[in-house]
Amino acid sequence: MKKIGLFYSFNSKKTAKIAGIIHNNFTGDDVQLVNVDEIKKSNFPDFDNMIVGVPTWFDGELPNYWDELMPALEDIDFTGKKIAIFGLGDQKGYPENFCDAIGIMALFFEEKGAQIVGKQPLTGYTFETSKAVRNNDFFGLPLDQENQSRLTAGRIENWVVLLKTEFN
Repeated sequence: MKKIGLFYSFNSKKTAKIAGIIHNNFTGDDVQLVNVDEIKKSNFPDFDNMIVGVPTWFDGELPNYWDELMPALEDIDFTGKKIAIFGLGDQKGYPENFCDAIGIMALFFEEKGAQIVGKQPLTGYTFETSKAVRNNDFFGLPLDQENQSRLTAGRIENWVVLLKTEFN
């Protein structure tokens, strides 16, 4: 398997915890943890496969660290790159924009030529709308630590199995 970059903010505690679980599920594979608070755009081409962690803030917004980094990535061609996205959201507190950040990131990377992998079915989630949904699937792995934390470990385990096949 090609080298994988796992991109997330080391300072975002819940996202960092999930990234650690994902990393542990890739036992034996070359997965490099990358702090988006400190990354340079020149680091992105180092990886053919990427996992991006992004929580949805407030009413469907990206966190500041991703929002500020994305303009620097505008001129990078991600053609040939495979990107999987996981995100955190709250189905009950914010049902009208559950995990919107996954969709925002997926569209951004698609427009830059990347292939989005790791799509997940809508089954098991209850929300009104989400930018993370296309053709009755999520663009990536949505996690609700506020309301469904007991399902997180199993969802991650199944997702990583899927990614291992899609990243090859």
